[in-house]
Amino acid sequence: MVVRNWLFGYYIVEFEQQGEDRAQYGQRLLDGLSRQLRAAGIPGCSVSNLKNFRRFYEAYPQIRQTLSGELMSGAVSPLSIGQQLAGATGLELLAEQFRVSWSHYQVLMGLKDAEERRFYEIESVSNGWNVRELERQIASALYERLALSRDRDAVRRLSAEGQVLKTPCDAVKDPYVLEFLGLEERPAYSESELEAAIIDKLEHFLLELGKGFLFEARQKRFSFEEDHFYVDLVFYNRLLRCYVLIDLKLDKLTHQDLGQMQMYVNFFDRHVKTEGENPTIGIVLCKRKKDALIELTLPKNANIFASQYQLYLPSKEELRQQLEDAILPLAHNGLES
Repeated sequence: MVVRNWLFGYYIVEFEQQGEDRAQYGQRLLDGLSRQLRAAGIPGCSVSNLKNFRRFYEAYPQIRQTLSGELMSGAVSPLSIGQQLAGATGLELLAEQFRVSWSHYQVLMGLKDAEERRFYEIESVSNGWNVRELERQIASALYERLALSRDRDAVRRLSAEGQVLKTPCDAVKDPYVLEFLGLEERPAYSESELEAAIIDKLEHFLLELGKGFLFEARQKRFSFEEDHFYVDLVFYNRLLRCYVLIDLKLDKLTHQDLGQMQMYVNFFDRHVKTEGENPTIGIVLCKRKKDALIELTLPKNANIFASQYQLYLPSKEELRQQLEDAILPLAHNGLES
């Protein structure tokens, strides 16, 4: 179905419109094509669907390079496309270019930026996202949140490869969006309430954390001498091959919070991780933070990160503006290709 729909869009744009935007003839053209296809017994070809097929081709025009010479010859028609769909070698090659369902592509077509579309398509495949999860990740501005913590070359890699975990920084987002917890924004609630809500929606939280995360423990206790300490949440990332500790803070981040996480990380590195595993990562989730405090408190090579969380979906416009503000200085410094 995906291949067929793209080919119908290809036919409309390249043959009926001659590659031009002939909007003044669009409705009449699509009315006629719809009647022709319905008369031939080809389902799903209403005028509104044909408009979607055209949008689909316009969003993915680069795929036309995989078409066979026969389809590029100019002798194509919407009826011949329908007849050729079974068993054509060129079309089998074309089908390999599409990796998610038509329902996924209907969502992806709503994204104007081609790099952002490629990123979400790659992530849908690699993470097995259904349409609902894809919509949630787009609404939570995953692409912008990851891009904000990367330089320009790394942003390009996001669109070409998706999220690849190679360093501890790759596993961290800022902010984390926890709207799925269903917690109201109110003046006060306890860390235990937040923690309980995360455990209750653990599957959703793992999706928000990203690739490779496995849950190990809640309120993980460790002791030395007569003192006992508890790590709020302990995860393991099988791709980075290391423990990931998460501490929850309801308000502003303090240097004591960072020092406490440093102690947790040191304990796991010295007493829990095995010889073949990588150093532990610590993430402090907080409502508010100041980057200057973090920079002053932590050494440059620390595997400790402070990320904000929010209980509502972010404004994509605000995040995009932040992303533009972050990338623009790089361009002025001659780093833009």
